Amino acid sequence: MGKDTENSSSDYKGNPEGDIRQLVIPDEHGGQRLDQALSAMLPEFSRNRIQNWIRARKIAVDDAFGTTKMKVSGGESVRVEVEPDPNATPDTPEAIPLDIVFQDSMLMVINKPVGLVVHPGSGNRHGTLLNALLHWVPQVAELPRAGIVHRLDKDTSGLLVVAKTLKAHTDLVRQLQARTVKREYLALVYGEVDRGGKVDAPLARDPHNRTKRCVHSMGKQAVTHYEVVERFPAGLSLLRCKLETGRTHQIRVHMQHIGHPLVGEQVYSSSRRSHMKIPFPRQALHAERLGLIHPVTQEYMQWECDLPADFRSLLDALRDNTAWGPGPKH
Repeated sequence: MGKDTENSSSDYKGNPEGDIRQLVIPDEHGGQRLDQALSAMLPEFSRNRIQNWIRARKIAVDDAFGTTKMKVSGGESVRVEVEPDPNATPDTPEAIPLDIVFQDSMLMVINKPVGLVVHPGSGNRHGTLLNALLHWVPQVAELPRAGIVHRLDKDTSGLLVVAKTLKAHTDLVRQLQARTVKREYLALVYGEVDRGGKVDAPLARDPHNRTKRCVHSMGKQAVTHYEVVERFPAGLSLLRCKLETGRTHQIRVHMQHIGHPLVGEQVYSSSRRSHMKIPFPRQALHAERLGLIHPVTQEYMQWECDLPADFRSLLDALRDNTAWGPGPKH
């Protein structure tokens, strides 16, 4: 796990009754209801919980208690008294091995393997990244979501950052909101992609299946930039996708939306027959690069990790098989 697992008590202090968040409403949220603005600023909490805190007078706006119907203009000072979720089940620390790419007293960068669920949920109460963090870095038990500020799907591999202190957590969440966190993925897709481009298509929950996302005019803004890394004559393209926003399943939905579903995609493939062309058991998606500003030093840091064995073997097979032939690199 590495030697540096210390924590400074000045960064955060455990509070069994919750913690206090001092926020300023950004101008971009002007005109929104208070609960909508806070849901965007505190993505680790559901809007329902935030609404309950408003009703319980746990949220003050410019020193006056907020209401569920009030709208904000931007610039207001907000004090949020975060209360523990009474329905939450304590998570169990588990000694699950982790591939630590970097860590210091403030944060940890992990190379998540395929198959590891990030956060416990229905049917996945054990064996998750959160369970592992509670074992290796016990102090994260006092942080929202044990310091997890963004996620990767179970079958997506690659880099993920975790906060080890409340100060780091708050800073990283703000960076994600400000879109200063750099996230780049490698994705193998069906179709011959001629050139790079941008997908700017809002995403929302699928009204027919709440576990899925779909492009919807009333959804949240979602922007993915992509460039061609390699092409395969049989009609496959290896893309580097750069996230401007980080919505759930964003790359998977956006690639399907432009007619280039991921190889191995089970949920968002536009054609079952095209999905079966390449026998790959998961979506061919890997979080290759991660960059951010260190919460304390303010230094920009960047990490990169190699493709996992299954993805690498797939590409090697495509290049070596004369039926496919090597594709020109760009």
